Amino acid sequence: MNNFEVFNETDEQIDLEEEKKIIDFALKHENLTNVTFNVIFVDKETIRKLNKDYRGIDRETDVISFALEDGEENIPFEFGRLLGDIYICVSKMQEQAKEYGHSVTREMGFLTVHGLLHLLGYDHMTKEEEKIMFQKQKEILDDYGLKR
Repeated sequence: MNNFEVFNETDEQIDLEEEKKIIDFALKHENLTNVTFNVIFVDKETIRKLNKDYRGIDRETDVISFALEDGEENIPFEFGRLLGDIYICVSKMQEQAKEYGHSVTREMGFLTVHGLLHLLGYDHMTKEEEKIMFQKQKEILDDYGLKR
């Protein structure tokens, strides 16, 4: 059984039930079982501090993933795999939805799936990695019904 928690550390309204449905769908889509992780919605100041402290980049961003298996084999955990945490900036999510001309739900799904794929070891540092990861994101979101 998968175990994830979703936290909203902002005053903004977020459809947490829809978020949980997106996560459940993505986990089933990727045939994942017995994984544990968190999704935390934060404000611009928090995401900027995380970005500066952990990546050395002093600016806000939309999503940051902290993968516990980064560069390692699967980390055994009493209940399966402990993947890490995904932080999503709510105001960036809202701004980007407007900028890209789609719903906040679509942007939330995109950022969540993007963050989850990072937790699973996907990356986009090279063109080849980007192609693989972005195709996987598109497939999951399209299959869920969150097409662009």
